[in-house]
Amino acid sequence: MMESHEGKPEEDIMYICTLDSEEIVSAVKKMEMKEGDVAAIFLGEKNRLDVARLISGLNREGIDFIGGIFPGIIHGDKRYEEGAVLMTMPVLKKPFLIRGLNAETIELPDFGELIAEDLSLQYTAMILVDGLTSNIALFLAEMFNQLGNSVHYFGGGGGSLSLQQEPCLFCPEGFFQDAAIVSFVKLESNLGVRHGWEEIMGPVVATRTRKNMIVELNWENAFDVYRKTVEADSGKKLTTENFFDLAKGYPFGIIKEGQEHIVRDPIAVNEKGELICVGEVPENTALCILKGNKNSLIRAAGQAADDCLGSQKGRIRLSLIADCISRVIFLENNFSEELEAVNKRIQSADKNQSPLGVLTLGEIASYGEGFLEFFNKTIVVGTFYEG
Repeated sequence: MMESHEGKPEEDIMYICTLDSEEIVSAVKKMEMKEGDVAAIFLGEKNRLDVARLISGLNREGIDFIGGIFPGIIHGDKRYEEGAVLMTMPVLKKPFLIRGLNAETIELPDFGELIAEDLSLQYTAMILVDGLTSNIALFLAEMFNQLGNSVHYFGGGGGSLSLQQEPCLFCPEGFFQDAAIVSFVKLESNLGVRHGWEEIMGPVVATRTRKNMIVELNWENAFDVYRKTVEADSGKKLTTENFFDLAKGYPFGIIKEGQEHIVRDPIAVNEKGELICVGEVPENTALCILKGNKNSLIRAAGQAADDCLGSQKGRIRLSLIADCISRVIFLENNFSEELEAVNKRIQSADKNQSPLGVLTLGEIASYGEGFLEFFNKTIVVGTFYEG
């Protein structure tokens, strides 16, 4: 089954419900691809199709492409755990594959030389990353050191909701984990970044951390400090066994003056009482504990869409969403209201547009004064314009 964007040619953007890699190859072949375009292929994790066969089929047809497996995909106001979202994008140059993000040092290509070719427009770097690798923050910091705010940034983390790491990104070179794919999309963009979680305790200082692990808060065992707040607010006992189910409603916020906090999602606690988060937490970071409710999260999603529609730059070519899978887990049956809030606002600006996107393990976007950040439990909405 194929669903095209209402009012847009089927060859441009579509959702296809299939578990057959050859059907995806056939659908991509029919898409309208101009010289300098790449196909973006986002798969729901329950597909379990033969990715190697998909890659070889696309290579056989001479199609340039990027792709990833995500906990879910988005088409309009609906989410899917299987099938594929397909789209074409104009790019400045062939996408870059960066491997070895789990290493202590990361070697990047010279992105600055590429962008220097045309500084008249602020294009968009689309970044797909293995959401379960280490050193994501280091990788993004190295990118920002090269490029600064000469581009906007949009993307997210692929992988499985099982949190078991395995290959999740693909391109003509193969199927990878501990990797990132960077595409410089030849479109300008407006971005909205919101989460809707509200502070209930803090600040506390992460006095000892190891990458994505919080060891101590205010020089005390991290789990002991965190547990007191969660138990007092929820009225429930927090244990290692029920940690994920209860902690999903109580993320940490990295304090950013004058802006929404950057959320870090604690997903597990080890036998030492160290809290394992999605994304690094730098040592001596000021944190608070956050809490959300259905209305505040849905309202924030609508605000993210409003933010990216605030300064129209021309005809919208694409509208994309990177939305954290943990928001689905928290909102449960109400998550459809989040997508409806975004879809309604996008279509109010352009009735032929409905957003496409991915449910992610961490979101990537420009934030505040343009700084590149890795988020948790956040929604990023982007509108992409012809230059």
